Amino acid sequence: MTTRPFIVGIGLVAAMGATTITYLTWIRPWVMTWGATDDEVAAELPGDELLPAADGVATRAITIDAPPEAIYPWLAQMGPSPRGGAYTYDWIENLLGLDMHSTDQVLEEFQHPAVGDTIGVGPEASRVEIADPGRAFVTRTTDGDWVWSFTLVPVGHSTRLISRNRFRLPGLAKKLAMIPMEPGSLIMERKMLMGIKERAEALAHAG
Repeated sequence: MTTRPFIVGIGLVAAMGATTITYLTWIRPWVMTWGATDDEVAAELPGDELLPAADGVATRAITIDAPPEAIYPWLAQMGPSPRGGAYTYDWIENLLGLDMHSTDQVLEEFQHPAVGDTIGVGPEASRVEIADPGRAFVTRTTDGDWVWSFTLVPVGHSTRLISRNRFRLPGLAKKLAMIPMEPGSLIMERKMLMGIKERAEALAHAG
C-alpha cells in the first residue's frame, strides 16, 4: 500500500534534483551574466571592494549608443518616488510596495548625489557609496548585504553600461530562496538596462 507513494516521492525528488542541476550548470551562468562579455564578468569594478566575500555575483551589461554623460543622469536619479524610478516594470515593483514611477525626464534635483546620501526608506534603503559622474555609481543596502554598481566604459562613440549586483545571503534558507528569484531578477534588470539605453540615446540624439 505504501510502495507506490514512496516511488512517486522518490521520482519527484529525483526530478527536482535533475532540474536544479540543469539550472545551476547550464542556465544560471547565462542568467547571471546576460549581455556581459567574459572580460567584463572577470573584471574588478568599482564597488567590488565593499563586499569582497559575496555569496553571489550577477554581472549584466548593454551597449548604449550614447556617451557616458548622457547615461549617468538616469543612474543618479534612480529610486522610489519622488526620484526617477527604475525604468523597469513599474507595476511589478509597485506590487511589492516600492513606489516606483519611471520617468522619461532628467530630474535636476537628483543630479548631484553625494556619498552618504540615502535612497529609499526602511529595509529597502540604500546608501550612495560611489558617485563618480560619467564613470560609476554604486549603492549599498543599509544592512551591507547588497552592493549594486553601475560602471560606464566608453567604446568608440558608444558606452558599455555594466551593472553588477554583489550579495551576501546569511543562512541556508536565504541561499536556497535566491535560486528561483534569479531568473526574475534578470527579467527586471534586462528591462531596466534597455530602459536606460532608450532614454540615454534619446537624450544624446537630442543634443
